[in-house]
Amino acid sequence: MTDADPESAPPPPLSTQPPLMPAAPVRRSSALAWAVSLSLAALVGALLFVGGYLAAGASGAASCAAPTEEFAAFCDAYDRIQEQFVDDPDEGQLVEGAIEGMFEGLGDPFSGYMSPEDYQRAQEDLSGQFSGIGAEMGVKNVRDPEDLDACGALSDICVLVVVAPLQGSPAEAAGLQAGDIVTGVDGESVSGMSLDDAIQRVRGEAGTDVTLTIRRGDGDPFDLTITRDQIQMREVTSEVIADGRVGYVALHGFSRAAADQLHEAIGDLLDAGVESLVFDLRNNPGGFIEVANQVASEFIGDGLIFIQESSGDEVKQWTATDEGLATSPELPVVVLVNGGSASASEIVAAALKERERATILGQPTYGKNTVQVWTELENGGGVRITVSRWFTPEHNSVAPDGVQPDELVEIPDGTPPEQDVFLERAVELLTERMLGGDGDSPATVIADEEPGGPTSLVPLGTPISYDPGGQLRAAA
Repeated sequence: MTDADPESAPPPPLSTQPPLMPAAPVRRSSALAWAVSLSLAALVGALLFVGGYLAAGASGAASCAAPTEEFAAFCDAYDRIQEQFVDDPDEGQLVEGAIEGMFEGLGDPFSGYMSPEDYQRAQEDLSGQFSGIGAEMGVKNVRDPEDLDACGALSDICVLVVVAPLQGSPAEAAGLQAGDIVTGVDGESVSGMSLDDAIQRVRGEAGTDVTLTIRRGDGDPFDLTITRDQIQMREVTSEVIADGRVGYVALHGFSRAAADQLHEAIGDLLDAGVESLVFDLRNNPGGFIEVANQVASEFIGDGLIFIQESSGDEVKQWTATDEGLATSPELPVVVLVNGGSASASEIVAAALKERERATILGQPTYGKNTVQVWTELENGGGVRITVSRWFTPEHNSVAPDGVQPDELVEIPDGTPPEQDVFLERAVELLTERMLGGDGDSPATVIADEEPGGPTSLVPLGTPISYDPGGQLRAAA
């Protein structure tokens, strides 16, 4: 996904022609920075063919008009299914299977088909708005909290836990509490569901009720009925730590609202008198590349942020917006990253590293440098298509190895899950620098525990750099 231009104005609508890349900054690095190219036009033609043919087949048409000779085999296969399959085939499933197969033929893991349910959920995540109860939920391995890889599905061991109700939300008003374990939704056990499946059942139309079965502490399970509402996500968590000297700000996504929320949070921290900042991009999957440009511009006052290159040798340079609050080199910044920092997060981390504006601390990032455009289909599903790649200010690619931290942090075996080793080391570095050192030796100041916070409809054709997979936390 990628961001829009250095100004806060939304990007212009994209046409179905190959994207032109004027010399203006883009916003996201994962799923929102896409311009429609000829490959999209070709794919749409193929989709129209598949949808049109299957519809014709359902109404009794005898043959399939293949758009190219290569599609003749597809028509042949479809005819044989209709004539020979023992049961009546589901036309909708055939269409979805055909679309998925076309994307597999591209050999690009970031281009693909999204079912209507998946597309709607992704749109909500990127917009920062959804209908639900307003609670951040996650998966917790109660036997081994560090082993979330074992939690592909909810169970007695991998439980659905409330991280926190959002302030002013229906969940908070109903009495839902952080640490509550959700065992059922509307009378159905969540055991065997994925996190996404469970979240989808909790979300729903504003004004409707959902009943959660809750286990709180050692008490007996009880039901809690909550009326859903329209929820505006907070993409930013911030607080003053380390005896008032360090400001901590975490960005959980690059939705439309993220840049303004971050600007406000940094302003509040600076007004509180902090002397340095920790900027947390861990487990941030990305979003609009225009927003990525705006976020990086909070720390970089001028010059190049990143470069976007599309088909036909079209190049767009994204430059700083000159509106940032934390651009002074007298304000030390440490950026926290890990393997869940993807796409738009990598645009920001790479820019701050190569422009020597911040120290990058943590673990290598995800390693995604492509930009996609998402488009809705007739069935309510959507397609995401890679239309360009982005590069760092020094024209390096973060794929496939990710942004390499200036200081690698390993979590020692036996570290309690509530201890944030990354944040502790960041505060040590900043404290040393504020005392006149170089940050190479550990300081005695230990930061407060990392605050928890939420992660969060995308306009047609908006460039995005976003990786929706791998998250074990979501808002319901």
